[in-house]
Amino acid sequence: MPSLSSLTDPKPYHILVYGSLLGSNLWNTFGAGPLAYKALPRPSFSTLQQAIFPTFFSFHTVLPLVLAFTWPGEKIVSAGGVVRKNDGVYGLLEGENRWIALAPIAAMFATSLLNLVVLGPATTKVMKERKHQETRDGKRYYDPGPKSPEMQKLNSSFMRLHGVSSLSNLVGLGALLVYGFTLAEKI
Repeated sequence: MPSLSSLTDPKPYHILVYGSLLGSNLWNTFGAGPLAYKALPRPSFSTLQQAIFPTFFSFHTVLPLVLAFTWPGEKIVSAGGVVRKNDGVYGLLEGENRWIALAPIAAMFATSLLNLVVLGPATTKVMKERKHQETRDGKRYYDPGPKSPEMQKLNSSFMRLHGVSSLSNLVGLGALLVYGFTLAEKI
């Protein structure tokens, strides 16, 4: 059983936050998202995604900041025990930490912030415009047959935004995985 002193040590929180980020990203990207897409009618799936994504990307924007503040730094073993050097957010600015830790953490933060503030709202806006266009056209955006030029434009815009958002999420996931190897060396 860990001692009570570990409650004030940032290292366990760092590990828990990293695990939360990795697990939630992998599950949402490769588990829940695809399963919901297959199991739900398209309108229900869209409603679900619109409800989940703002929270998901908020979570994935804030938690990299927690990683930065709880960065474990370098472990130094001396006669007096184990001490940490260059830990915390300022330790990320030291030497090679800029590239092996700060860059991946910054990439995680930036890709999620991009999805939260720019791509997510833009995609939702196009989805709402597409819903209005369905009413004007008298058919759903995914119905077979020719589509109006307006619907074609909206579908194209949605696919572009969705693709960039997915790519951004995958870049963030890649940074998260790269950072995992750095973290493994530090603990």
